[in-house]
Amino acid sequence: MGTTSSFTSCCSLWACRRHIIPSYNNRHVVVAYSLSQRFSPTTKASASASALREKGHVDEEGRNLDGFDLKRRQLALLLVSGTGWRTYRRPDEKSGGHGVGWSPIIPYLFFVPQDWEEVPVSIADLGGTEIDLRFASSKEGRISVIVAPVLRFADNLGDDATIERIGTPEKVISAFGPEVIGENVEGKVLSMEVSEHDGRKYYQFELEPPHALITATAAGNRLYLFNVIGNGLQWKRHYKDLKKIADSFRIV
Repeated sequence: MGTTSSFTSCCSLWACRRHIIPSYNNRHVVVAYSLSQRFSPTTKASASASALREKGHVDEEGRNLDGFDLKRRQLALLLVSGTGWRTYRRPDEKSGGHGVGWSPIIPYLFFVPQDWEEVPVSIADLGGTEIDLRFASSKEGRISVIVAPVLRFADNLGDDATIERIGTPEKVISAFGPEVIGENVEGKVLSMEVSEHDGRKYYQFELEPPHALITATAAGNRLYLFNVIGNGLQWKRHYKDLKKIADSFRIV
């Protein structure tokens, strides 16, 4: 199993500014650039306490007229708001990446609901030995991470490849989308985004059918494909959570 840790709010850790760029397959394309500023989960709580103090409802220690500790109440609310989510980080000691052209895999992380479970990976799976990780929830959907050597695509990318050098978003989804959904992606790309976090570009795609959110990036001498997939009912009921998972993927 991977390394996990609790966190307060997964949806506000990164803020992005987005711009529309020309269409692909007659659908809009969005470019998102990270503002790279972490959200402080206590900001709203502190502002609320200040407002109450100004109005005379609480004292400087955060206690109201009934003696209730407002700060404790705010902390409890924040903890409840983050209940049910954790951060998965690929363990440094995890095996994988053996063979010609491979080196130790640079770790990655993402946010996932607590009730999702890691699933054993079989070499018989689609993608074979290049599938590094699987997670699944019978209620919401499934996750897979494909980590492929860049030598599969070109011999001049070196040991510090970038997704831009591998190809444009259109080229990447056309070449590697079939590895995720098992069929040609022509006519299935609903949206396409390019975001940047800590100097690394990420291509993000939404496809249907089948319903899939794919995040692609490169690090070291590998291409990473982070995939969130669900059926029609899962997409309808849990799209917001599935999108949070897809948007949280980062190389660390």
